[in-house]
Amino acid sequence: MSIEEIMKSGQEKMEKAISQLKKEFAAVRTGRANPLILDKVMVDYYGAPTPLRQMAQVTVQDGTTLVIAPFDKSILKEVEKAVIKADLGITPNSDGIVVRLPFPPLTADKRKEIAKDVKKLGEEAKVAIRNIRRDMTDDVKKAEKAENLSEDVVKDKQSDIQKLTDKYTKNIEDLCAEKEKEVLTI
Repeated sequence: MSIEEIMKSGQEKMEKAISQLKKEFAAVRTGRANPLILDKVMVDYYGAPTPLRQMAQVTVQDGTTLVIAPFDKSILKEVEKAVIKADLGITPNSDGIVVRLPFPPLTADKRKEIAKDVKKLGEEAKVAIRNIRRDMTDDVKKAEKAENLSEDVVKDKQSDIQKLTDKYTKNIEDLCAEKEKEVLTI
């Protein structure tokens, strides 16, 4: 693998780590109703686990309630069971036509707990970035031997890898700070 390919591949992997973190942040409860919290909810649909958002329309009502309207009304009970099983901390209410998920306001303690979880997710993303940096550095060292590169070229590339790592680490810190602020504001 050439040096340019190593850099490009590493940068793509770091981008994926950032987008994964954003996905995880989208599912974090902030006191406001967010349909993305249902992304991991699977409904037993005729024996096959199916993502809830593929089999129902999910809308936000008045900012604090999610309304789940299944396309097939006969699976309403299954949808309720799946939401309870997903352990979202929200009790579903069904009226026979739709399932409502009222988001209770978060207590100060719960907000602090969620902020800690946000930090933990950020740390996990930073570890992923550092692992990618390590792999890139190892690949550069292998390329040095295979292509007989000079020490200066290798040092420059390692410096570039570190700059790339710093950039993505800063990006993660910014995302974490933004999400923490969102969680902690009432």
